[in-house]
Amino acid sequence: MINRLMSLYQLQLIDDQLDELEELRGDLPAAVNDLKGQMQTIKDQSDEKLKQKEESLKKRKQNDNDIADLKESLKKFKSQLYQVRNNKEYDALTKEIDHTEQEIERLEVENIALEDLIEQLKMEIDELNPELEKLQEELKEKEEELKQIIKANEKEEARLIDRRDKAVNNVKKPDYNTYMRIRKALKGKAIATINRAACTGCHNVVPPQRQLEIKQSKRIYSCESCGRILVSSEISEEVSKNFKL
Repeated sequence: MINRLMSLYQLQLIDDQLDELEELRGDLPAAVNDLKGQMQTIKDQSDEKLKQKEESLKKRKQNDNDIADLKESLKKFKSQLYQVRNNKEYDALTKEIDHTEQEIERLEVENIALEDLIEQLKMEIDELNPELEKLQEELKEKEEELKQIIKANEKEEARLIDRRDKAVNNVKKPDYNTYMRIRKALKGKAIATINRAACTGCHNVVPPQRQLEIKQSKRIYSCESCGRILVSSEISEEVSKNFKL
């Protein structure tokens, strides 16, 4: 059991170093992702407006063609007025003429609205472009800054990751699963020691009997307050002394 606890604590030491490298990046990764998200939102808006504009242009063109056909029909209907033989034919023809004129008027009104919409969409797309360019420039700067930080520490990070992989091989799978679950839940340290009768993770007092049991290192114990795995100061000191990062 002592070896299991030592293996876990050794893994914690490596993860502490990796966490420190991650902290050097600050909020840059989140800032980069946020900028990418904003850019995607604007691109989606721009694409949607462009799609609406193209559909409006297509519709206006179709209306123009329909208006041209209707005007030809109207011209034909009016010429036929001189050839009618009775009132019934005259009424039917004038009804067609009225309907055609109304349809032409409707399409012309619709085209005016489409033209206004197309101009409005053009303006909105043009307004989005400078905003997108600004975000692209900001993203470029943030990515370059992050790249420099990663590059400065990539060898150290690669070395630590390699050490971590080897350390994980020495940890029993159930122990590792528990360790990672706690680490994820607490977003950091999964293992704590006892200092002045308190858990170094949450600073809550550990009962005397539990302190004694932890010191004996016969099984894995967790802090009743924060849930971290607790190891004795003897184990932490031994691992820290013998394990050099």
